[in-house]
Amino acid sequence: MTPPQDERRGWAAARRARLAGLRFTSLRLRLVVVFGLVALTAAVSASGIAYWLNREAVLTRTQDAVLRDFQQEMQNRASALRPHPTQDELQHTAGQMANSSQRFSVLLVEADKSGRTVTGNSDLDAFTLEDVPKSLQKAVNKRQSVSSGNKYAYHLYWQRIVEDDEPYLVAGTRVIGGGPTGYMLKSLEPEAKDLNSLAWSLGIATGLALIGSALLAQAAATTVLKPVHRLGTAARRLGEGKLDTRLRVSGTDELADLSRTFNRTAESLEKRVQDMSARDEASRRFVADMSHELRTPLTAITAVTEVLEEELDAETGSVDPMIEPAVRLVVSETRRLNDLVENLMEVTRFDAGTARLVLDDVDIADQITACIDARAWLDAVELNAERGMMVRLDPRRLDVILANLIGNALKHGGSPVCVFVRKESDDLMIEVQDHGPGIPEDVLPHVFDRFYKASASRPRSEGSGLGLSIALENAHIHGGEITAANSPKGGAVFTLRLPQDTSVPPEADGTEEDAG
Repeated sequence: MTPPQDERRGWAAARRARLAGLRFTSLRLRLVVVFGLVALTAAVSASGIAYWLNREAVLTRTQDAVLRDFQQEMQNRASALRPHPTQDELQHTAGQMANSSQRFSVLLVEADKSGRTVTGNSDLDAFTLEDVPKSLQKAVNKRQSVSSGNKYAYHLYWQRIVEDDEPYLVAGTRVIGGGPTGYMLKSLEPEAKDLNSLAWSLGIATGLALIGSALLAQAAATTVLKPVHRLGTAARRLGEGKLDTRLRVSGTDELADLSRTFNRTAESLEKRVQDMSARDEASRRFVADMSHELRTPLTAITAVTEVLEEELDAETGSVDPMIEPAVRLVVSETRRLNDLVENLMEVTRFDAGTARLVLDDVDIADQITACIDARAWLDAVELNAERGMMVRLDPRRLDVILANLIGNALKHGGSPVCVFVRKESDDLMIEVQDHGPGIPEDVLPHVFDRFYKASASRPRSEGSGLGLSIALENAHIHGGEITAANSPKGGAVFTLRLPQDTSVPPEADGTEEDAG
């Protein structure tokens, strides 16, 4: 089952709203991203500093305790060995030293009586000289000069190393006053595990801070953007002509000031539009009243001019030849004034919205032929239309449209004038093409303006400047349109588009939106 059109439109609007919310151009998304980046930078920086400080504190505390204990064992046990000890003696002493509170591995190195280097290991050869970095051995065996600032000839040296992805602390020294060289190896894996746990904790804290910042940014964005959204909706309603739109103002911040400014602007615009509408209504009423009042004297004047015209055409020649040009001018101008008044009355009906259609089914080819024949244009107009093409429209108003378009082409264009009729989808297309010089480009946008005349040098031409405007209004009331253009082959082309059935005129599709 196909969903109703309004429901489909609602789905499409909601989808567009969601996509608009995901665009990076969205202010909400940018606020969330900026808040997130600031929070992430601050959290990572704080976590990094905290991790570095705790790492140094843990390693330094452990290192100092191990080195202090190792140095104490060297002084208490290794220094008690006799000169040139045996390997067993070194092995026994190394084992005693390794049993200290810090639980480290010990390696003792010394020369026996024969000068051969012997070693004693607390871990059954698990810790050998190959495990001690060369740089550390060199520093331990290097003899320092004895001075007042350097009391001892040998010092304690240490170094952190990594073996098989496990951290170790290696240290070495010699017994003060002579004795074996001692090396110590201490695993730092417990401290590394503690530091890894700390790193995970800081990482989780950073993630929580990022999530919290995103939520705070969302809340802040909602707080900031809600008045902006209301302002945008109100501006859109104002643009649609709903001049009574106002914003509810609360607070004293910048957004509140902006809302007050919008309300003042809308109030000023509404007052100005009301004044303009009142003046425009008064102007239309004046034109309508004036046209109506002119009809009565014009009727009498027209009757008199008809009598004068009959006298001019009579064979008796009763009119004085001296005043005959003036009489003909009066007759011509009276007709022109009568046409102008009729056109003004028609325009006021369109402006007042009182113009109505009287629909009928007509053969479009017969209708155009009747319009041409009634005005004796058969010799100057070529019609290209199929017989039997039926459309439903107002015949009188179509006659007004065709008379204006064809008459304008004959007056300002060149003969012959060609009228083409065709169907496009559900529309009827009527093209009126002349063979004149065409319409200047600067005139094209104004050909349907009221009282507009392309040639300023002929201000007293027979036309009133309302014909094309009335034709366009008659097309609009049918739900159609008229366009003007220049043909590539030369001459002007006026195209009338009308729906084939104007029984139900199209209505404006407008939707009202909530300003809240």
